[in-house]
Amino acid sequence: MEIQLLIDNLTNPALLFFFLGMLAVRLKSDLEIPSNSSKFISLYLLFSIGFKGGQELSHSNLDAEIFWSLLFGVILALIVPFYTFFLLRKKLGVYNAGAIAAAYGSVSAVTFVTAVSFLEMHRIPFGGHMVAVMALMEAPSIVIGVLMISLFDKSTETRASCSSLVKHALTNGSVLLILGSLLIGFLASDAQAEGIKPFTTDIFKGFLAVFLLDMGITSGKKLKSFLDEGWFPLLFALIVPLINGSLVAMISDVLTESE
Repeated sequence: MEIQLLIDNLTNPALLFFFLGMLAVRLKSDLEIPSNSSKFISLYLLFSIGFKGGQELSHSNLDAEIFWSLLFGVILALIVPFYTFFLLRKKLGVYNAGAIAAAYGSVSAVTFVTAVSFLEMHRIPFGGHMVAVMALMEAPSIVIGVLMISLFDKSTETRASCSSLVKHALTNGSVLLILGSLLIGFLASDAQAEGIKPFTTDIFKGFLAVFLLDMGITSGKKLKSFLDEGWFPLLFALIVPLINGSLVAMISDVLTESE
């Protein structure tokens, strides 16, 4: 691995703000992001990512590669949370396993932005429609996560019909916003998109840094309870994403070559 590449990743301002948040908790600082502001920032990031994804999709040739990419993303969003839930259920319980499974099936906006920044830094071209793939992976993951909880939780109060689960997943505020923004971005013309570019693009990384600062504070507060669970969650969080990512990269390469 290139040392400079490692240094560039470790000195990324967004990542450093995350560590600053964790450090603030350890120092018992009163630093915090107001809850209303934190919610607005997360909604802004979803709005911006969805809108830019729609714009990129509108400029892409809607060929077979894009179709298969979208389909492959949705299939992954259904499969990954399914086996993740069963790997975690006995160790962490039904609710924690369902929540983590839903998170692993979808794509973190922070992870996606980090990957995009890496590609842009090395001038490696990538399809703009991948933002649309990320957006479409949210709803299926939530459906599977909630469905697993509903099926394996012994209390009857949490049981729900499949149709109500799907409706809840699709009408969830975050999912509705990113999918709606994706559609709006797809329909908007270049001139219309240019009018709100300062909001959707220019300030994005600044808001991302503040969002990660808030995530660092939240993670710092939960760190003790995380460590109390033992080594299993930590090893799972380090190993499984590497396995998932490597397998998907290889399969994606095969699918791309076959087109």
